[in-house]
Order: sequence, then C-alpha cells, then structure tokens
Amino acid sequence: MIPDVDDTPLPTPARRTLLRGGLVGAVALGGAALTASAASATPTAPAASRPTTAAAALRELAAGNRRWRTFRERHPDESPTVRQSLTQGQHPYAVVLGCIDSRVPPELVFDQGLGDLMTVRTAGEVLDEAVLGSVAYGVLELGIPLVLVLGHQSCGAVRAAVEADLSGERLPAHIQYLADQIRPVIDRGEEGDARIDATIDANVLAVRSRLAAEPDLAAKITAGKLVVAGARYELTTQTVHRLA
Repeated sequence: MIPDVDDTPLPTPARRTLLRGGLVGAVALGGAALTASAASATPTAPAASRPTTAAAALRELAAGNRRWRTFRERHPDESPTVRQSLTQGQHPYAVVLGCIDSRVPPELVFDQGLGDLMTVRTAGEVLDEAVLGSVAYGVLELGIPLVLVLGHQSCGAVRAAVEADLSGERLPAHIQYLADQIRPVIDRGEEGDARIDATIDANVLAVRSRLAAEPDLAAKITAGKLVVAGARYELTTQTVHRLA
C-alpha cells in the first residue's frame, strides 16, 4: 500500500503566468495543438466518488493496486455513460509519472479507468521540458492534487545507466541522454544488482524532489493543494509502496 504523504512547504512560484500561457496554446499531441477550449483546458465537475484531495487520491491508488495484485480488478470508468461524459471534459485525480516499461502501465497496476489518471511516461522517469510541462498542465490547468513518481523493480533504463557508468562506454544515440540524467544519483556504495536496485529508489526520490522544487508546483504544495510523492512497483509481487 501507499502510506500517507509528506507535504513539507516549499518556496513560492515565479513562472505561473508564463507557464499557463505557453501550455494552453502550445502543447502538441500527434501534431495537433491542444487549445484552451472549455472542453479541454477547464476542469469539469468531478464524479461524486472521484478523489479531490491528495490523501484521498493515495487511498484510491492503494485500493486499486490491492485489487490488481489480488486479481480482483474492476476495470472502472469504462461504461458508455462515462465515455460520453468525458467528451465534455476531464477531471483526473492524479498525475502518474512512470517509466515506459511495458510491464508497468499505471492504469492497470492501479486498476483505474478512463479519465481517472493523467499519465506521463519516460524511460527511468527522466525529466525534460516536455515532461515538466505535461505535469504542470495537469496540476495548474486541471487542478490535480497528487503527482506520483512511480519507479519499478528491474528498471532497464537505470540498469543501462549504471552499467555505462561502470564501463565508461557511451550508449547509442539519445539513450545516452537518459543515462546522463540518471548518473548523478547512482548509489556507488552498493555493488552489482544491489547498486541497480538502490539507484532505482534514489532516482525516484531525485525526480520527486525536482518536481516538488519547481516554483509553480511548490506554490501549490505550500498552499496545501498538492502533494508530490514517490513510489515503487515490485514486478515480483505487483505491489506499489511509498518511497517518499
């Protein structure tokens, strides 16, 4: 399960106005710009049972993961009624920043459905401007109260970064960029697979800290409207547990 949260106050924002203007007018998906229409940029009223606080969101994720790992999935929010309602807008209750690993799709491991989660996935949860903008869009434009950084056991991106660090060899093309972002948090106090495992946790914590320190997100945290948390998914048990 995912424990309670730690929302230590952080510094005030400095770029909210600029970020709002840029995101609403310029975020692209498949070549089509997302515009500030009422249906896409303005939050709709949440469903009665949908979490509206970070604590409630964490409880819902924990309950969904419990269903997943005990093979009692409900596959919620897939009905014709829900699909129709989502044509008018969206009100996801959590942003999940996870890895691209095909074994860890957030909607499945948390047993959630359409409109419940806003998911952002990069190898090793690596951050760049597009990822930061995507997370900020969910928080600032849709009012999402929880951002969860989700790492996982046996992360290939972390393994590649650790092995490249040991060998000194450069990785192909843009994969080197991923390794460069992960390298600063490599746990060199461990050896072998233990180093990889420890670095997976360290990477989640580092990404969580970077997000929480972003001025626009930090302002939400200070106001008690946002929690940024870190967690890890175990492939062997299908359990998600909190790291921070």
